[in-house]
Amino acid sequence: MGKTEKAVVDVLLDRYGRTFAREAGIRLADRPKPLYQLLVLATLLSARISAEVAVAGARELFEAGYGTPKAMREASWQDRVDALDRGHYVRYDERTSTMLGKGAELLLDRWKGDLRRLREEAGGDDRRIAALLTEFPGIGPTGADIFLREVQAVWPQVAPHLDQRVLEGAGKLGLPRQARPLAELAHSGDELARLSAALVRASRSRKTVDEVISAAR
Repeated sequence: MGKTEKAVVDVLLDRYGRTFAREAGIRLADRPKPLYQLLVLATLLSARISAEVAVAGARELFEAGYGTPKAMREASWQDRVDALDRGHYVRYDERTSTMLGKGAELLLDRWKGDLRRLREEAGGDDRRIAALLTEFPGIGPTGADIFLREVQAVWPQVAPHLDQRVLEGAGKLGLPRQARPLAELAHSGDELARLSAALVRASRSRKTVDEVISAAR
């Protein structure tokens, strides 16, 4: 890692290296509950809505007690809508409530509520995991990428997972736009997930890019 790249990465991690899972109050670990919560967050982030609103919606769902697939399935459709509305996730609240209910049912029926079973079915291959994730209502290729870029902090077998949004942010900051060289700038799976989140933020904001470059000089 060159001095310039190191300076950029250091600034990125310091100022923007907070995963979206952590912002949503998820203590990510390789256990059923936090993995499910990450799936819920990825579902909300998949809509054309700001990340801040999606995170707020997820927090409200979890604070209402719907942080497991069983609790999500047993909650009424209106209860889920109300929680989303409290997080100002109002544009897609009704459709998302339906999708979350069906997604929880699918996870319970097919994988016993445990996304680690999905990972095992896919043989730990990130492309096969992504394909299985898209079977959940509301999770398309973008949602699968969101899940994988965050879960690589605790699923080393899928790392490095650096999608086009991450690589776009890297290019704007003068960092490698290829997955392997970019991944080498991180020292762990957790740091790679944090770097990915920071680069997603950079990809969406010219102001963030200018700030990071200026601070790294």
